Amino acid sequence: MSNSIDLIVVTACTICMSSLVHGRTVVYNVNYHIVWSTKYRRDVLTGDIEAALREVIAETAVEKGFIIKSIEVMPDHVHVFASAHPKIAPSYMIKMLKAVSGRKLLLAFPALRKTMYRGHLWNPSTYVETIGRISEDTIRRYIEDQKKG
Repeated sequence: MSNSIDLIVVTACTICMSSLVHGRTVVYNVNYHIVWSTKYRRDVLTGDIEAALREVIAETAVEKGFIIKSIEVMPDHVHVFASAHPKIAPSYMIKMLKAVSGRKLLLAFPALRKTMYRGHLWNPSTYVETIGRISEDTIRRYIEDQKKG
């Protein structure tokens, strides 16, 4: 009986340790669930626009120093599961993701500017939630299952 208990404890510690990121002066596991929508919830994030948005978000994360763990693009909103060094504020991540993606998409798809009121792609509001290691898988499944139901 004690062998199975030891195995469970070892497995749990392995899971805990695998989610930790080691920096030069810090060890951390800082994750965010970020959601934002298009202006007036217009269904414009489909097809080529969706593919371009995914690419822009991935590029922006690399350039700005944070990690996108999961992303789901719905026709009228975006879910991002991201991780960042504690020195990177969630407001900075949101600002960069929305500003860079909005600008690049409006430049790449001129017809999109005409569809959106005054050429603004994103609603100014954003939802952000911190995610700990226990709920990380739950949030990832939730984001990935958005289109299923």
